[in-house]
Amino acid sequence: METEKYLATLRHSCSHVMAQAVKEIWPEAKLSIGPSIEDGFYYDFDKKEPFTDEDLKRIEEQMRLIIARNESFLKEEFIKEEAAGLFTKLEEPYKVELISRIPDEKVSIYKTGESFIDLCRGPHIESTGKIKAFKLLSVAGAYWHGIETNPMLQRIYGTCFQTPEELDEYLKNIEEAKKRDHRKIGPQLGFFDIYQEEAGSGLVFYHPKGAILRKIIEDYEKEEHLKRGYQMVITPHIMQAELWKTSGHYDYYKENMYTFQIENKEFVLKPMNCPGHILIYKSKTRSYRELPLRFFELGTVYRHEKAGVLHGLLRVRGFTQDDAHIFCTPEQLRDEIKAIIDLVFDTMKVFGFFDVGIELSTRPEKYIGSEADWQSATEALKGVLEERGLAYDINEGDGAFYGPKIDIKLKDALKRSWQCATIQCDFALPKRFGLVYVDSDGNQKQPIMLHRVILGSLERFCGALLEHYNGQLPLWLSPAQVIVIPIKDAQENYAQKVKKALLDNFIRSELDSRNESLDKRIREAELSKVPYCLILGQREEKTETVSVRKKGEGDKGSKKLEEFIKEIKEEVEKKGGVL
Repeated sequence: METEKYLATLRHSCSHVMAQAVKEIWPEAKLSIGPSIEDGFYYDFDKKEPFTDEDLKRIEEQMRLIIARNESFLKEEFIKEEAAGLFTKLEEPYKVELISRIPDEKVSIYKTGESFIDLCRGPHIESTGKIKAFKLLSVAGAYWHGIETNPMLQRIYGTCFQTPEELDEYLKNIEEAKKRDHRKIGPQLGFFDIYQEEAGSGLVFYHPKGAILRKIIEDYEKEEHLKRGYQMVITPHIMQAELWKTSGHYDYYKENMYTFQIENKEFVLKPMNCPGHILIYKSKTRSYRELPLRFFELGTVYRHEKAGVLHGLLRVRGFTQDDAHIFCTPEQLRDEIKAIIDLVFDTMKVFGFFDVGIELSTRPEKYIGSEADWQSATEALKGVLEERGLAYDINEGDGAFYGPKIDIKLKDALKRSWQCATIQCDFALPKRFGLVYVDSDGNQKQPIMLHRVILGSLERFCGALLEHYNGQLPLWLSPAQVIVIPIKDAQENYAQKVKKALLDNFIRSELDSRNESLDKRIREAELSKVPYCLILGQREEKTETVSVRKKGEGDKGSKKLEEFIKEIKEEVEKKGGVL
């Protein structure tokens, strides 16, 4: 934890040095903000001419000069009016606006070198000379405050590590990530596409292989949830706006909702599944004997995301969540949270993810419910994490508007984090909808509601899987598990017989009997990342065997068809992911 804090401070300090370098080269450039982020830092600038790749190299050289000078980070405090006057004199309008938004009477300013100053809360490292390994990565556009009507700024992204070795590893992973980009390999392998011009942005079309992958994931999840005491439900895609006004989404989330009129009534294309599950809970009188009540739905939702944030499968406008809502008594709350965490870790291991990061997000500025309920909900989540001995970070003010949450982010083969599981503890919506159960004493009491997803968005999870495995999915997840290749036309009938035997044993198989050379068909099977190829010649037909080739391992020799089927079924049964 201390290492992570120092790394964030180091990266923020490097961002500060980058801003100083930009001002030394282009004094007319205006400064905006420059925080550290998960894998590095960025700084936003207002500059007339766009930054080029050559400019990034020039900025890096200037940063190295500043680092070589080993300039101290000196902190001073100013009364807000004095600080605003200082930055007005320096013609830094974005800093002046930021100062006006700070509620405190005083603000802090950091100085490096002879004249560079920056409005900053800090902290920073002792001096610029402590920066040993950094790299500027790219330039992107960013609206001031993320609002499209505000000025477009230029955002320079960079990264910084404590050692050159760590930086080199990170840069290698960036190059590897480009090769694994699901937006590239997904369409190449026939999993999905997004027909932006014809159908619209952020809407996913699953091709046959992608649809099979989705089915495998969904079937696994349904089986696991039923085994763990969940009940399947299905709710409509559209519901009246009044429902979302009661839930609070209409007030707190409307900019992300699609609304429309039907017979003079306003409807919403659902962005969440929770109000529908609440209505099912309310459909009859509930007894304490029924609780905990766990409703599970693979629910497709729609959110009005801005075009600029859409990104392959990772950020879309229509997606399916493995969504569940648990209604329980206060006494059952912690055990339910523990059970969800167990389900998360069990599921991640099955799909081949063994490392996670955890965040506890607390009450935001805009929220519903009482402070006492928020405190109870936060303590319940925090208590379970500490009881389980799970390390976590506090993400202040990033909870849902109705309750605090635990976010569990899986880490892939390149050590990147992917947001998947979320557990939200909610006292507010049960109160707003008047949810009750009859307790053992005959009195009506209010249940507590847990909102949770395990994989989260199935679209995002499919994207994570493709990048984690570089398209080479484990056997149990692979849409096509076997390609059958007859050497000559004379083996066509035997190949059809082999394929039928595989399909009869629920082994997903394809037949490639094209009029192409054997080498070409084997090579294309390798490129399609199918785990097994069965080569069938005259000898195999006579002996009723198959010649087996395994992806990445080559020729595995001949086997009786029955033996191969038995082995592959055993391998599928084990599930799990192997990189």
